Parts: sequence; structure tokens; C-alpha cells
Amino acid sequence: MSGRRKFLVGAGVIALALGALVLTGIRQSVVYFVTPSELRQASGQIAGKAYRLGGMVVQGSLRKDPATLDQRFLLSDGKATVPVYFRGIPPDLFAEGRGAVVEGTVGRDGTFQATTIMAKHSEEYRAPHDAQTGYQELLRTLRGNESPTNTATTIKP
Repeated sequence: MSGRRKFLVGAGVIALALGALVLTGIRQSVVYFVTPSELRQASGQIAGKAYRLGGMVVQGSLRKDPATLDQRFLLSDGKATVPVYFRGIPPDLFAEGRGAVVEGTVGRDGTFQATTIMAKHSEEYRAPHDAQTGYQELLRTLRGNESPTNTATTIKP
């Protein structure tokens, strides 16, 4: 075999090995997004697979243990409900009656063992209710029209 041919064969083997590694890594890191109904329907094929489970946190279902940071709650899509266990600090927006997406696997007892909680939130911004009052006070202060209840001294040049 000539040197050029050996080089091409070696490069081909390396390219195939790298391709196989990349493909294997992608297959293992793929996380499917499912609803509780879809997860219940695929009950025989779910053990050990990583999933993203999305739904609403059922009102009254959230149980917290501050000493161990254990969180137990129910996630529902309106048709099916899945019990979820998470150990850690959830995001600030996580609460009952709100949407959440959890990543993890399903345990043998049917409980979803979450490793991550992502709280869903509205994409619509709403200003606080008293924002208009605060805005008007700011304008009054900037114009020099202090309210009579304000006891701060204004220094004018």
C-alpha cells in the first residue's frame, strides 16, 4: 500500500470513529418533551429514559421539606397527573397553579424524579398596579412640584 492510500484509509477510520462518537453522544443527550398524558400512554417504554415533562402544578399538591429541600407535587395537563419528586431549590416563579417543565426520569413507582425545574411564565409584561402613581410622583419631583407631605429640603441653584 502506498503512503497516500494508508493516509486516506487512516483518515477515513478516524472520521468514522468521530462520527460514531458524535452520534452516540447526541442520542444519549436528547431529552424529549412530553405531557403527563403522553408519559402515561408510554408507560412500558419510559424507564431509564430522560424526559422533559411539562404541565401545571396542581393547586394544593406542593409539599416542601425545608430541612432536606425535598419538593413533592403533582404535574397535570388536565387529562393525566404525574407525581413529581425534586430535591433542591426551585426557581422563584415556581408555585402551585403555574406552569412548569421538569427534567428527569421516571422511577419504578411511577414518580417522576426531577433533576431540574423550569418555571414557565407569561411572555406578556404587565407593570405593577401602582406604577402610574410612582411615575406621577417622579414627574412631580423632577418638575419641582413637591407634595406638601414631603419634608425633604429641595436645593435649587
